[in-house]
Amino acid sequence: MLTEEDARRLVLAEIAQAQGRIECELGILRVQQVSFGWLFYWGAVGEGQSGQRPRLGGNGPFLVDRENERLIRTATGVPVARAIADYERRLRREAHARNAAAKRSVTQLDTTTRTTVSVHPRPSV
Repeated sequence: MLTEEDARRLVLAEIAQAQGRIECELGILRVQQVSFGWLFYWGAVGEGQSGQRPRLGGNGPFLVDRENERLIRTATGVPVARAIADYERRLRREAHARNAAAKRSVTQLDTTTRTTVSVHPRPSV
């Protein structure tokens, strides 16, 4: 399970990859806690040549899931609330699939156990 500090390191590593293509300094601007982990907003830090913080395109926030350690880059054209709701739906679908697989596994084990148990006849007296 990730801590917020671990998640921050993951996000900073992703930001570092983008840094080489952008002339301004990049960093985490704010962190929001959500039900499954954190939402990291990132962009230009400090002022650009115009004296204002540069605005970037394509810097949608990162979703970081504390349980499964996923880092997901969200699309800039999708509202953040929708990205969060979509990811929460994904988590529910995955949990449902795991539960269904576990039930199938137990059923198969039960069936296998019943067919492999041998009954020893009683010796006749």
